[in-house]
Amino acid sequence: MSNDTSLAFDHPEARAKAMAGDAPLDRISVRDHVVEVEIGAFQAERGLTQRVSFNVVVEVRPVDDELDDDVDRILSYDRVTEAIAGALAEERLNLLETLAERVAERILGEPQAMRVFVRIEKLDRGPGALGVEIVRAVDEHHARPATPQADSTPHPHVVFLSNDAITSANLGRWLDQLEARAEPVILCVGRAAAQPPQTGHKMTQRRVDLLAIEQNAWCLGGRDDRCVVVATRTELDWAMKNGQISVWAPSKIVLDAVDGPRVGPEDPVALAAWFAGHMEASDLMVIGAEPPRAAPVDIIVQDITESGL
Repeated sequence: MSNDTSLAFDHPEARAKAMAGDAPLDRISVRDHVVEVEIGAFQAERGLTQRVSFNVVVEVRPVDDELDDDVDRILSYDRVTEAIAGALAEERLNLLETLAERVAERILGEPQAMRVFVRIEKLDRGPGALGVEIVRAVDEHHARPATPQADSTPHPHVVFLSNDAITSANLGRWLDQLEARAEPVILCVGRAAAQPPQTGHKMTQRRVDLLAIEQNAWCLGGRDDRCVVVATRTELDWAMKNGQISVWAPSKIVLDAVDGPRVGPEDPVALAAWFAGHMEASDLMVIGAEPPRAAPVDIIVQDITESGL
């Protein structure tokens, strides 16, 4: 092998040494850290875990004074493994590339970290290890904020609409009032009255029932152009920042959630309550349906005959 090829297949620590330049930095490393995790874009990777191996090398700025054998003065190995655990806990991911970026971002948030090499490999997807490796550094593109940023997380107003509410003559007036609210609005629906196909298999039936909810979401979108069907957290975040009324299509967020809902699509109001908690909503308004027995946010019940919210 050429030197470049050999280096590409070597441990990240060897790559770190080769890229050190004239003023090499100190390095810490975590080798062969294996975690069981659900990850992957293929259907065969959903609903089960697989072994994923992490190899991480962090280049750190030198300590100006004596260490005095004090663990608080260095970048601990625990901070590296915590970065991995934190990235895995955020949400279910499809791509190793996304996971690597998030691990690197967390590590570079540490004051001592200057550059990080992250290699992640799936150990159970084939006869060999399948993986990615990235290098990220603290520079103008990855600069740490000079001061802590204020919490800018939006807290939306989540509204569940029953099927009677969707077809109500009051729908337009409700949307007028929701549109005038200061906080962003996300609408949730259940499935239509028609029974969806029955598969006889729990996992596939869950997918079918979630898709039935999404069909009903598109029906609501067809009744009023202000109701835009969205499926991903990125789309929701954009909509909340830009004043768009969203209708939640639940499949992706439900299936990708690390701590997913304990209820299924057959109880759409309870599912909407879980979603409200997941989105850190200000409250959940239920129009034309019985409220959930419990919810992580405040509940407001609206009678379908009333035009004022």
